[in-house]
Amino acid sequence: MEYQMNPMRGIRGAITVERDDADEIAVATLHLFETMMEKNRLKTDDITAIFITVTHDLKSTFPARAIRQVEKYRFLPIMCAQEIPVENAVKRCIRLMMIAFCPQIRHEAIHHVYLRDAQILREDLRGENNG
Repeated sequence: MEYQMNPMRGIRGAITVERDDADEIAVATLHLFETMMEKNRLKTDDITAIFITVTHDLKSTFPARAIRQVEKYRFLPIMCAQEIPVENAVKRCIRLMMIAFCPQIRHEAIHHVYLRDAQILREDLRGENNG
């Protein structure tokens, strides 16, 4: 039996913001999303679903709104949720996981993106995949 690689990949990323401000959250979310798209050479049609979570201290807007306001991303399926409020966790953090069709990329070649203070979430990736 020949092994075939699954062309669907989960690509993770996170970014922090300085304060709970709708504009700052929107800019950071779109920056994270577009950085993930660019680093993984993805097109809009490659995206199957996007899941976004925020820490409990971010309440001023839905991060998905920033992505949907860009016309080419308008119909992407995006869901937002709140992170589990774990003590001493990174504060003011937006996490994003996209499920994408990317048969040209091997699993180990996926570029996960952790920006700003969120880099400590995946120190094992520091210098490899971070923007």
